[in-house]
Amino acid sequence: MTNKTKVFCIGFHKTGTSSFTVAMRKLGYSVTGPDGVTDKNIAENVLKLAMERAEKFDAFQDNPWPIIYKEVDKAFPGSKFVLSVRDPQAWVKSLVNHFGKKSTPMREWIYGKGCPKGNEELYLNRFNQHNAEVIEYFSDRPNDLLIMNFTEGDGWEKLCPFLGKAIPREPFPNVNRASERSRFNINNIKLKAKSFISR
Repeated sequence: MTNKTKVFCIGFHKTGTSSFTVAMRKLGYSVTGPDGVTDKNIAENVLKLAMERAEKFDAFQDNPWPIIYKEVDKAFPGSKFVLSVRDPQAWVKSLVNHFGKKSTPMREWIYGKGCPKGNEELYLNRFNQHNAEVIEYFSDRPNDLLIMNFTEGDGWEKLCPFLGKAIPREPFPNVNRASERSRFNINNIKLKAKSFISR
C-alpha cells in the first residue's frame, strides 16, 4: 500500500482528467483511471475494484472515481479531492464528438444510457447534479476539496498549494484536447499521403 495522501479527481470524464494525470505524475504520484469501463457488472463490482486499485495507487481520475467519492472518502480519511469542471454545453459536445453512439457498461451505469449522442439532456442533467452534490458534500470541509477548470487555464498555481507541493518550473500540461487530436490526425494523413506519393 502506498503511503502518500490519496488524491481523487472526481470530475466527470472530458473535464481535463488526462491533464490531471500528467500533472500528478510530474508531482510524483502514481495514477490510475479509468478503471472497469468495460465490466458488464460494474455496479456490483465497483467497490471491490476501487479498494484493490486504491491499495496500489496514489491518485485517481476518470470513471468510476467520481461516482464513488463518498465511499472512498470514508475508506481513506484525510484524502484530497479535486472536482474538475467545465462549461456544461462544451462538455456534452465533447462527449458526443468523442464517444458518439458508442456505448459502455460504465456509461450505462452512470447515466442510464450508454452513449451520449441522442441522450445529451440526460447526460447534462447527471453532470450538473453530480457537481452540485460534490460541492454540497464538501461544503463544511473546504480544505479537502479543490475545484479546478483546466479548460479555463487553472493549473499549478491552484493544484500545488492544495497538495502542499512546490510548483514545477514548466507549463501545466494541457493534453487530449480535440484540437490536438485533430492536428494529430491531419498530420498523420499528410505523412501517409507523402509516403504513398514517394513510393
